[in-house]
Amino acid sequence: MTTVAPIQLVECPRDAMQGWKTFIPTEQKINYLQTLLDVGFHTLDAGSFVSAKAIPQMADTATVLSALDWKGRKTDLLVIVANERGAAEAAQFEQVAYMGFPFSISPTFQFRNTNSSQDESLARVRAIQQIAAQANKKLVVYLSMGFGNPYGDLYSVDMVWEWANKLVDEGVTILSLADTVGLAKSEDVFATTQELILRMPAISIGVHLHAAPHQWEDKLAAALRAGCTRVDGALKGIGGCPMADDHLVGNMDSALMIPYLQQQGRLPAINQEALNKALQQAALIFN
Repeated sequence: MTTVAPIQLVECPRDAMQGWKTFIPTEQKINYLQTLLDVGFHTLDAGSFVSAKAIPQMADTATVLSALDWKGRKTDLLVIVANERGAAEAAQFEQVAYMGFPFSISPTFQFRNTNSSQDESLARVRAIQQIAAQANKKLVVYLSMGFGNPYGDLYSVDMVWEWANKLVDEGVTILSLADTVGLAKSEDVFATTQELILRMPAISIGVHLHAAPHQWEDKLAAALRAGCTRVDGALKGIGGCPMADDHLVGNMDSALMIPYLQQQGRLPAINQEALNKALQQAALIFN
């Protein structure tokens, strides 16, 4: 009998919140994240240590993290960092298990997102990896624009592989292919994801896909068919990078993915009562 690996479902309230036009009160963020910790996700993308001027919604991440009751939960916390300063700040928090860094296959987006070239960003990855290792944390690198870009920059699956290989040479063991503006078709998701999984069997390859409401199932199915076992989502399908586009395509809706994955027997136990409470909170926050 063939068994399939369970899916590591990563919930991304940070991605949902970061582009929200009005500031979400800190206490409301704390209550929402606390409920999400009770749901049973593999990882919670909870905030970011980046420029408050660039992403004002995340300026209270330190306060939010400090207020969470996280011990004894099966969910790990992840925060996004864009440079060594952010990584050093994140490293001070015991509750943070993962640091995420956005590395773009598109040089245009790399500069827009982190104000650095790809080579400069690779050097940052090297420094952040050292900080993470010293603090006993893991680095997750998001391959932004991993399925193409809207800027006309050169793109190919081979380019994704080449940059991924350079990142792995720096000690990175978790990569997540990001469909940053939701332009990938399901066949693109399958081809690129499978290519990396086949060529990097020792590396955890995830997907962070954005999709219109009618596209999520095809994209998710393509990623799973390719062998992916790490998937990002956000309740209500809210989200996107403010540095990418003014007309963002939202995240894959976790509330839709959960029953889909449960039907396949690929999702560890979820606390349905906590999930229902989180959905009620999300409806108020993202009103």
